[in-house]
Amino acid sequence: MAAWGDAPRRAMASAAAAHAGAATGRTWRALSFLVALPAVGVCMLNVWLEQKRQHHAAPAFVPYHHLRIRTKPFPWGDGNHTLFHNPRTNPLPTGYEK
Repeated sequence: MAAWGDAPRRAMASAAAAHAGAATGRTWRALSFLVALPAVGVCMLNVWLEQKRQHHAAPAFVPYHHLRIRTKPFPWGDGNHTLFHNPRTNPLPTGYEK
């Protein structure tokens, strides 16, 4: 029984479920290993099999005047190649490299 003048106290929501955090952590860990990782593996396998099935050639180069503008050279290499340049997929302003 409360003494005279004591205000009623409410329990905090986290105090009611003191051990729920451990169960939630185990649940998310199990979901991560049993659902998420196999799903990523299936997606990777799908991409790999699709890439082996059909090989895409590079599209024909069209020298649009608003793309690949070089106002000053890059500070590395010959100044014309980007930092992560891939000669098979990234054309230069004059076209693809042979």
